[in-house]
Amino acid sequence: MIDPVNNFEIPEEWIKKANMPVEELEMRVRSGCYVILSDGSLLRRGFTTGTTAAAAVKASILSLKECISEVSVPTPSGIRVLLQVRANNGKASAIKDPGDHASDATGRMEIVAKARECDRIIIKAGRGIGSKKGISAINPSPMRQIEEAVKEALAETGLKGACVEISVPEGEEIAKKTLNAQVGITGGVSILGTTGFVEPWNEHLGEMKEELIRQADRMVLTTGRLGVRFSHMLFPGYTIILIGSDITRGLSAAKEKADVIISGLPGLILKWSYPVILKDSGYLTVQEMIDASPENPLIDTGLDKAVDLSGKRVVLFNRNGTILRDSTFQSCASGKHEPSKKRGN
Repeated sequence: MIDPVNNFEIPEEWIKKANMPVEELEMRVRSGCYVILSDGSLLRRGFTTGTTAAAAVKASILSLKECISEVSVPTPSGIRVLLQVRANNGKASAIKDPGDHASDATGRMEIVAKARECDRIIIKAGRGIGSKKGISAINPSPMRQIEEAVKEALAETGLKGACVEISVPEGEEIAKKTLNAQVGITGGVSILGTTGFVEPWNEHLGEMKEELIRQADRMVLTTGRLGVRFSHMLFPGYTIILIGSDITRGLSAAKEKADVIISGLPGLILKWSYPVILKDSGYLTVQEMIDASPENPLIDTGLDKAVDLSGKRVVLFNRNGTILRDSTFQSCASGKHEPSKKRGN
């Protein structure tokens, strides 16, 4: 059985411990909305701000024709999800579902979209969505997700185009609980999400992952589903453990282990090791920096800080599975390899 969000192959012994028929378990896992733990229990994934915004946007356009109470939207994982909404006369509201994430700062946050018919597609960021140097904090992946949702709504309504404004009524206040200010984003929250789902995290899940770490001799602690996929290919013989953004906790559980690698896409790792990496950089996201300047020295500084904080080898992946940086051998887009200034395990 494969988890479709992170492509993790669920061990057979976990499935056997689940207290439900295999068919029902497989249906839940296939939906992307559930994570199975090593004791057979299930935790529920939530939805990102990107998925929630896409639902509000699609509903706002559909409601130009009729009242809408639920809407199906695509996610970057390729999985469709159904969200509850309130929508009428071109205005829609969706509430961000945190799932079983005990400390989601944006959980239960309302995202509002207002739509009107026009001759093309226009998507605007309104009140409560942050910006940096005049650029709205809607990341590329959720923007594509929102655009796809708009196109679906136009196809269903027969409209030629729509102008939609997205806002977050309490965004400016909620942003104070996030890291936005540290990276130069002001005025509200960011619209984020590379998979469309929020990984569940509570004390029980933490304990389960810590137990996996304790049982493994050689392991890769990775931050996301692409990290899981690429780490399985690049590090055979290692136990691959998805830790999401909780890098510090994962390292704490692995502190007695000698053979540990931290891997994943650069965003979470570099913002963990170097929280102010984007401040005064001119970039809105780490990925934007990498796309524009893969040899940017800020990436190397962040890598060195990650090695200093962890004492481990750190590997940053590009989205196509090639290595952007490796703390054993720094790897730039040019293909040149030079010994890193600092080495982890």
